Amino acid sequence: MRIALATLRHRRDADEALHAVQTAMENASRQGAKLLCTAECYLPGLRGVGLDVAPPDAAFLARAERTLRETAATTGVGAIIGIERKTPLALLASALVIAPDGRLLGYQDKVQIDPSEEGTYTPGKGRHVFEVDGVRFGVAICHEGWRYPETIRWAARRGAHIVFHPQYSPAAETPRKPNEWASPDGTIHEKAVICRAAENTIYVATVNYAIPNAIAGTALIDPDGVVRAMHTGGEEHILVADIDPSRASGLLARRLAAGEYP
Repeated sequence: MRIALATLRHRRDADEALHAVQTAMENASRQGAKLLCTAECYLPGLRGVGLDVAPPDAAFLARAERTLRETAATTGVGAIIGIERKTPLALLASALVIAPDGRLLGYQDKVQIDPSEEGTYTPGKGRHVFEVDGVRFGVAICHEGWRYPETIRWAARRGAHIVFHPQYSPAAETPRKPNEWASPDGTIHEKAVICRAAENTIYVATVNYAIPNAIAGTALIDPDGVVRAMHTGGEEHILVADIDPSRASGLLARRLAAGEYP
């Protein structure tokens, strides 16, 4: 399967952000991709990290969902879109999952929120595995994937070939080398995502916003922990790459002696 990872800049205007996702899906379709993933809470933007984000708007999010489902059906590209979900009692960081024919496959809410997000977002409940054209996949959102290996192993143990990782990572304090992943002098983040793939023997696709000199970029990591494609520049970019589900055995995840770790 060919996938597309959409590194997009934040847009204050939510309709402009929605249009950017539609354009990315159209771009991905022209390149033969079947699934596209955006960064964390791209619609309308992640709160609490210095982005200028409009107040929560349930009506906009409902309209965005309808629009993206129509776009999927038109382009033949399914999507994992970082969104907010506003319920009567809570605001959730989530991912909207749409099939290439426009069907709503469901949501994966962020279960393990960052301590800094307490008071902004409410932790979700429950994890899910989705499937498109025989490819099974999970979603782990930002902090979950960096700090809680269990979120990705859960999906791998249930047959996921790939886990998509929508994230937000800010600019690094010191300049990064171009075209480098997991610098020894860098933070945990790019190193962690390599571990998540290799320790579970599956693919992991991580997607950040377009942020110059970010501490973590956008990349596809294969089941051996090899970086197969990456984009570490700060400009907008659609990273297209192929995955081979037959290589994603999940062997090491399934060999976990879970009963030994109560």
